[in-house]
Amino acid sequence: MSDTQLTVTLSGGDADDARAVVGALEGTFGPPQERPSDTDATVRMATFGGEGEGTGTAEDGHRPLSEPVTVTVQGTPEAVRRASDALSRIFTARDEGAAAGDQEQERQLVLES
Repeated sequence: MSDTQLTVTLSGGDADDARAVVGALEGTFGPPQERPSDTDATVRMATFGGEGEGTGTAEDGHRPLSEPVTVTVQGTPEAVRRASDALSRIFTARDEGAAAGDQEQERQLVLES
């Protein structure tokens, strides 16, 4: 697993909220391999691979969230830290806890505008 591989699971909000969160991470990780779907799903997912780095922050295109969104980021400790930092710069983030394994880490955040 590369240092940038990351899986993002989102619940709460709508498809536009999911796209806003994923867009906020593109500044750090580049475009995702998989984007949240436009369906009426209650849980959405995006994955970022290790092919490239982002070009900075995505704060300029920040769109307010319609309601709080619970985000779980999972990947290497470095990727999870970078994702948490990026999301905390753009949204109001409440840390709901983390779990660490041998090579992966998981962190849950609740994001609000």
